[in-house]
Amino acid sequence: MGSMFGKSLPSLKRCVMMVTGILFIGICVGAYRLSAFGTDAFTCMNLGISGFLHMSFGNWQLIMNAAILVVMFFQARQLIGLGTLVNMTCVGYLADLICWLVQDALQMPMTLPLRIGALILGGLFAGLGVAFYMAAELGIAPYDSVAVIIEQVTRKKIPFQQARILSDVTVVIVGVAFCLLSGGSLWQIIGIGTVCNALFNGPLIQFFRTYVADPMIKNG
Repeated sequence: MGSMFGKSLPSLKRCVMMVTGILFIGICVGAYRLSAFGTDAFTCMNLGISGFLHMSFGNWQLIMNAAILVVMFFQARQLIGLGTLVNMTCVGYLADLICWLVQDALQMPMTLPLRIGALILGGLFAGLGVAFYMAAELGIAPYDSVAVIIEQVTRKKIPFQQARILSDVTVVIVGVAFCLLSGGSLWQIIGIGTVCNALFNGPLIQFFRTYVADPMIKNG
């Protein structure tokens, strides 16, 4: 997959898939946070650090993505594209918006059934969203490039699914450490949702890309 820069403009279908995938990721992050069963791995780290720094989640996630983007530029610049920039600037703020709408604007009580539904929704949209914007080949999120880079550097000795699990588990540990240092509520960032996401997100991404996203691109 080459970088989109210096190439012809992408097709409308690829743009729609990229935007849809990023929208799904924003919904995923918001749903995980609303479930209070723990967030996805990257959000766990960013919530832990942003709480420690007393900074909004959206602002810190943008800073973290920018830092990873620098490494990505030197190690895997072919993965950078329009989707990379849209993802890194929009997902955190979209998740903040969703949480504000549900908790503040609508003041919706998150009962146990709603929390379970949000957890399931977050898990499915996590895999589907990443699969969509990766298949669009308009660049991937800085964090999602980590597993791809590991796979490339190890010459596929560590396949994508295992590399994703490795990176997810690592950032969860970082998030927990910062949350403990700040004295924050650990169960707001880590729980059964975090464990499920860290273990199953890689395989789900691969599944949705193989059977949903890639066929949509090829049959278009």
